[in-house]
Amino acid sequence: MTEIWHNPRCSKSRQTLAILEDRGEDVTVRRYLEDAPDAATLRSVLTALDAAPIAIMRTGETRFKELGLTKDSPDDTLIAAMVAHPILIERPIVIKEGKARIGRPPESVIEIL
Repeated sequence: MTEIWHNPRCSKSRQTLAILEDRGEDVTVRRYLEDAPDAATLRSVLTALDAAPIAIMRTGETRFKELGLTKDSPDDTLIAAMVAHPILIERPIVIKEGKARIGRPPESVIEIL
């Protein structure tokens, strides 16, 4: 099973989903803005990405600045902000069999399929 954290308004997210469908993947679509991940799920995905929380944050979002966040904010603070404000999560993220990739560019997810 392949899961994509998807925002249908995002062209990169739509392109990544199309890649998954074109490859015949059995895809679960999680509209993460409506179904926000909890802290434990975010930590699990970060482990699968082998990345720090800042790597999956949309630092250019207005909310990032409004919350007073910086690239040096503590990991726990960044994770809590993403739980409370999922708009801060970079998209799309594809998860399969304990591995994950950010679909930027969309083709980058192919390596875990």
